[in-house]
Amino acid sequence: MTADLPAATVQNVLDQDTLKWVFVGGKGGVGKTTCSSVLAIALARVRTSVLIISTDPAHNLSDAFQQRFTKTPTLVNGFTNLYAMEVDPTVEHEDMGGPERMDSLISELANAIPGIDEAMSFAEMLKLTQTVDYSVIVFDTAPTGHTLRLLQFPSTLEKGLAKMMALKNRFGGLLTQVTRLFGVDDEFGEDALLGRMEGMKDVIEQVNTQFRDPDLTTFVCVCIPEFLSLYETERLVQELTKFDIDTHNIIINQVLFNEEDSESKLLKARMKMQQKYLDQFYMLYDDFHITKLPLLPEEVTGVEALKAFSRHFLTPYQPSSSISTVKDLEGRVSTLRQQLKDAEEELERLRRGKQKAQGH
Repeated sequence: MTADLPAATVQNVLDQDTLKWVFVGGKGGVGKTTCSSVLAIALARVRTSVLIISTDPAHNLSDAFQQRFTKTPTLVNGFTNLYAMEVDPTVEHEDMGGPERMDSLISELANAIPGIDEAMSFAEMLKLTQTVDYSVIVFDTAPTGHTLRLLQFPSTLEKGLAKMMALKNRFGGLLTQVTRLFGVDDEFGEDALLGRMEGMKDVIEQVNTQFRDPDLTTFVCVCIPEFLSLYETERLVQELTKFDIDTHNIIINQVLFNEEDSESKLLKARMKMQQKYLDQFYMLYDDFHITKLPLLPEEVTGVEALKAFSRHFLTPYQPSSSISTVKDLEGRVSTLRQQLKDAEEELERLRRGKQKAQGH
């Protein structure tokens, strides 16, 4: 049972000062953005500079911090060493330059390779992060499928480059002639595109080597105590193992704690269901650090709310009923001690009275 196991925290992530990349991912709707934001805040307390990046097309990072972020790293309000950015792979083709029709041509070529647009966007983002020496970078990833594609980006880029080279060899200077037909300079033509892809491929392969180093990279899985989330987490852990990505932390979010005696049958049934899956998590991942976070009655948005919520990442959550129970017990112990002292004094008084009576 989970009650017999020590409550874990993410303190181990903060203690591992060699970490360069921290991925946070899981099924959609489990609170990845909140967890990654809080983790970044916690890291900012022990690191010189932290960057949190949202790679989820449906960005929530701006909502979490209540501050507008773009594809350029921006200092988070209230911090001197925490930066945030949101990467949107669908707009990166704007950076290629050239007339609109040429952008369309390049996009068509790129889109012929599944995932190549995301791979190129990811590589561009990595090149940007290389320009500033961040102590650690936290990734707020999209749902599981997107995350797994992200880990496949190096091979996707390699395949894309090979496909583009094959097209070049097969059609000779046809692409160049097409670009000139559209009135595009050579700097925006096929050679520029291939050179750009090769440059990004070098960067991402270098980073990929770091991704597979447990001293530099770890993946934090976020889930909730329900069947589908348990299934997705197991799938994610297996895939991460296949990719040689270190993972030894699981955050179980939205846990119902027995705050006080409740007559609600729905609440009791929900807690019983959650406990069943909590037990399964602890059984499946007995060698993981498992952090349980409470389901709160309010949303966790804004820097102050995120900072307040961060204490549950480093100190196991204690429901108010448990706290009051401890206080009650301490009060009872104090009362019993006083009663024992009074009884001993009364006994001593009676003994002395008896001795005095016998003396007469």
